[in-house]
Amino acid sequence: MIDPRRKIEQYCYRHPNFGIPNLMRYLTIANVVFWILGVISRPFLSYIVFDPALILRGQVWRLVSFMLYPPSTSIIAVLVFYFYYWIGSSLEAQWGTGQFTIYFFTGVILTVLYGFITYFVTGYSVRLDSSYIYLSMFFSFAVLYPDMQVLFMYIIPIKMKYLAILDALFFLYSIFTTRFPFNLLPVVAVLNFLIFCGADLWRMLPRKQSKSTVNFRRESARIRREQQDRLYTHKCAVCGRTDVEYPNLEFRYCSRCVGYHCFCADHINNHIHFTE
Repeated sequence: MIDPRRKIEQYCYRHPNFGIPNLMRYLTIANVVFWILGVISRPFLSYIVFDPALILRGQVWRLVSFMLYPPSTSIIAVLVFYFYYWIGSSLEAQWGTGQFTIYFFTGVILTVLYGFITYFVTGYSVRLDSSYIYLSMFFSFAVLYPDMQVLFMYIIPIKMKYLAILDALFFLYSIFTTRFPFNLLPVVAVLNFLIFCGADLWRMLPRKQSKSTVNFRRESARIRREQQDRLYTHKCAVCGRTDVEYPNLEFRYCSRCVGYHCFCADHINNHIHFTE
């Protein structure tokens, strides 16, 4: 399966200073400020939501301010802010600052494009916030850490993969209960998730397991024969990076995978084991 994230990883590797460090910290602080202002004055929130018609009339701050629209004006918003700060910080730690910055703002740009295209096609000025952007971010976290447990509703322990299924059902409900083309927003919002985690999600799908034992010496010889016609010696089975593109990157082979599969230092302990 084609993994578009490989190109993004290569770009970030070649530009190590790209991105906004601690992006979620700044977003969370700004969210809290806007939440406080919304609690003080509810009409204030109407001035920060995304509205294509008003943006074209000069209210260009809405292109940015909609990212900071609070999920609620109640105290529950504080718990939501903490939850997404934790998820975003974890993704940045896993992917790196550059990749996480691209991930988040890809969701923002896709949402903005959707809003303008819908407005120009239908003439209806759809009002948007960032809720679907954060939900798609949660999907990525669930793919990376499917068995991590959290307290659902801050009471019930549940694994991340099951919460992700609940999110997916919410997305599907939104698609089937909203009229076209406004029901496309959930689809657009998860495109950045598919770009970054589509290949990982594909590898997580259940497959028929092979009962045959693997001859590692024979597999090693086969790999060496294949590599004679290639420019690289090692290639990560997850991200696709090679020792030619990244000469300082360490590569290893996983003994728990079925077959003879190589992984970079970033993924040797963080991948779905091959079963056939």
